[in-house]
Amino acid sequence: MVFGRTINKLLSPIYQFLSDSRAVGIILIVCTVLSLIIANSPWETAYTGFFNTLFDPAGGHHYDFNGLHLPNSWLLWINDGLMVLFFFLVGMEIKRELTTGELKSFRKSLLPVLGAVGGMLAPALIYSIFNAGTPFGHGWGIPMATDIAFSLGILSLLGNRVPLPLKIFLTALAIIDDLGAILAIAIFYTDELHMAYLYTGAGILVVLVILNTLKVRNLLFYFIPGIILWYCIFNSGIHATIAGVLLAFCIPLNKINALEHQLHDPVNFFIMPLFALANTAIHFPADILQAFSHSVSFGIISGLVLGKPLGIFALCFIAVKLKLASLPSGASWKQLWGVGMIAGVGFTMSIFIATLAFDEAETQIVSIMSVIAASLIAGLAGFIFLKALPAPQNKTRG
Repeated sequence: MVFGRTINKLLSPIYQFLSDSRAVGIILIVCTVLSLIIANSPWETAYTGFFNTLFDPAGGHHYDFNGLHLPNSWLLWINDGLMVLFFFLVGMEIKRELTTGELKSFRKSLLPVLGAVGGMLAPALIYSIFNAGTPFGHGWGIPMATDIAFSLGILSLLGNRVPLPLKIFLTALAIIDDLGAILAIAIFYTDELHMAYLYTGAGILVVLVILNTLKVRNLLFYFIPGIILWYCIFNSGIHATIAGVLLAFCIPLNKINALEHQLHDPVNFFIMPLFALANTAIHFPADILQAFSHSVSFGIISGLVLGKPLGIFALCFIAVKLKLASLPSGASWKQLWGVGMIAGVGFTMSIFIATLAFDEAETQIVSIMSVIAASLIAGLAGFIFLKALPAPQNKTRG
């Protein structure tokens, strides 16, 4: 009994920290800083080598396991496998809000859609202005993306200073934004689409929709086709994480709350930290300042830091003034601008697009460094801006 009380006393601060809404953001930031430190230390080779371990050196992004084409490294298993659960969790949250929550109203659900469109078009346009007529114009898709995990992690640090409907707005906007980026990858940055896998995946999705329509409640009938859906999308050439969102929208509504509760801790305190550790191990070049004097750097940083909030705010403002949409409940225009700033955290998807847009290692390094810098500036500026705003009167929300 004494031993048990001692253990509980020692673990109590940990439990309290993990129950804090800001814990997710703090852990992600700590993991990112730790990964960057290791990647620029003598342990870099061993650290990055582990995540990039190839199971089949001749298999590209895939390796064959009894005829199955599966991810070819620990990094791919994290990004294309485990991260599907994060998108699945976020997708269920969006479905719940669309059917019974804040986004049930057409005018409020339209706002994140328009915000996402503005948040993609403005950065792409700004990048194109800086790189028009250069060999680097193909990188216009890099500043289009909003990193769901990191943007929501930063927003979680603000606790109840940001109204819950505004957090939902950013979640919906980021998902739509990432889906737009995935579509851009599929159309403009994919060398080859495997249509047989795409058609098979579409057929599986139809089956899932039919199951939902027939009100089938046994989740096993969704998860087995869901795994096949993931496999088809992974092998189609499109980013596999979209499978998580598609499956989430087919899950029966009365099962979502329980699933969200079961997945919350594993996703936020295991998958997301692991994702951060694996994807932010970036070695800084010796001439780090020179990386920011390139037209690619100007386009990416300006696109994410300025283009994101401008595009999001402009289309949302026009839509509200034309009475096509309405602001999230309890949110102000200043708060919307601050959330638009945080949406400039492009990170993972932006880095991914950078590796597809350019073949030259030098240009890739410039692009990745610019994404890191822009995400840091956007996240920090948005956090400070929202933190400086008056705290909401209703302390129970958020």
